Amino acid sequence: MADDAIALDGFLDEETVPGDLHGSTARFRLTVSPTDERADEMILPCTVADFELAHAVIHDLVPGDKLRVTGYLRLPRKPDEPMWLVVTTLAVLETAPELSDPAAVTTGVLERYGPYICWFDADTPTVEVFTDAGTWVGTAPDPDAIGVLLEAFEQRQAASGE
Repeated sequence: MADDAIALDGFLDEETVPGDLHGSTARFRLTVSPTDERADEMILPCTVADFELAHAVIHDLVPGDKLRVTGYLRLPRKPDEPMWLVVTTLAVLETAPELSDPAAVTTGVLERYGPYICWFDADTPTVEVFTDAGTWVGTAPDPDAIGVLLEAFEQRQAASGE
């Protein structure tokens, strides 16, 4: 049965939740983007049945963490059933970036675009963009210009050989 296990890397974009009243199971949604193209992204519901792993998922993970999960895909047997991954092992590959001013989170939103992190500030139309390693990419004048900014950054990186 070990041959049926799959491993996926992805980002936790939302808070994890207990799967039952006692917190002995956990649920979360993993955003998987194998090619860093938004069209290839999928959001995969995940469940954890192991008590110790569920406790770690509920109390230690935060949105923005990059995870590697291993488990078994549970396919629906009827049209009204969901598909999900039953997670047997989990590793944190990268922790979520921390903001220098945690109070600023109340006025904006962090959103991931593959290996990029965008800061949408509620007080301005501009969008600050960084790599997930923390390298500043630039400022887009509005959300519609993020793609142009990322393309220009990637071209600069390719030209410099990085």
